[in-house]
Amino acid sequence: MSDHPEGRPKRGMRSGRLEAFTDGVVAIIITIMVLELKVPQEGTLAALSDSMPILLAYVLSFINVGLYWNNHHHLMQATQRIDGRVLWANLFLLFWLSLVPFVIRWFDASSFSAMATASYQAVDEVGGG
Repeated sequence: MSDHPEGRPKRGMRSGRLEAFTDGVVAIIITIMVLELKVPQEGTLAALSDSMPILLAYVLSFINVGLYWNNHHHLMQATQRIDGRVLWANLFLLFWLSLVPFVIRWFDASSFSAMATASYQAVDEVGGG
């Protein structure tokens, strides 16, 4: 049977292209996150401990982004055809993931204010968390 009115099978994008695009965006997101970390001015444990809250936010965010990436990989393995709906859903996910470096910066700048924390949670939830 055919999905296409002219008798040809309907062709969608190969999942490898979408996976490669997503891999690239996720790699950039993680790179931006780590580049935003400020190196302590002194080489002491006390200076490092002052950076601990933002380091923990980075670790949590790295794990979250990694979980999304891993789940995306498994989803693509199970997907038969990449159509417009899959492309838009993927872009929706990537949009929200791309906001993670922003909210981490906001955490740091606002000393983990309630609004920055709520925004981090919202980005995670709306993105599919």
